[in-house]
Amino acid sequence: MSQTNRPTPDPGRSEFDKMVAGDWYRYRSGPELAELTIGTQRTCRQITALFDEDRDAAQELFTGMLGTAGEGVEFRPPLYLDYGSRLHVGSGTFINADFLALGGGEITIGKNVLVGPSARLYTPIHALDVGERRAGYERVLPIRIGDDVWLGGNVVVCPGVTIGDGSVIGAGSVVTRDVPPGVIAVGNPARVIRTLAEAEQADQAERVGQYRSESGAPAR
Repeated sequence: MSQTNRPTPDPGRSEFDKMVAGDWYRYRSGPELAELTIGTQRTCRQITALFDEDRDAAQELFTGMLGTAGEGVEFRPPLYLDYGSRLHVGSGTFINADFLALGGGEITIGKNVLVGPSARLYTPIHALDVGERRAGYERVLPIRIGDDVWLGGNVVVCPGVTIGDGSVIGAGSVVTRDVPPGVIAVGNPARVIRTLAEAEQADQAERVGQYRSESGAPAR
């Protein structure tokens, strides 16, 4: 459905079905979506409480609530998800503390990605028309983060953004549009400031491995 289309009532489908299709839906129109998010958020709190006492059990809870999780995925609590099944994380990826994945848009994080602390991935957009926004209409757009990407601390990724393989997003940046592979992008809104040479990308991969080793995550 085009982003320019206006919300229209569609009682023949559930709000969840509309959401995953990328169509306009109303989060507050029934208990279905609220129950899903409350359950996921409860699991996030359980993971945080369990992490220090039984890291393996916390890891199992974390990977179990995701849509897919590759080998060697690591994280540090706390973390905040709305719909765990809509998040896919590739092997060898490390997610630092205070991670937030908001809304029901599909989020794909590639392999060997470094996600800095307090990263925010936002998938919902709300209706621009005041009346439609008051009625609770929203829709979601997917986020795709390629392999070997490094998101600095406090990075915000907005709905519909794709970040190409090997790119680096500077701390505090707000990514509002696609970022090509193999570049450094910084700022609000994030802009490409230079291209990474192949040697720098190889060095970045080595630094990722070193970071994971120092943080207690297995290097992969």
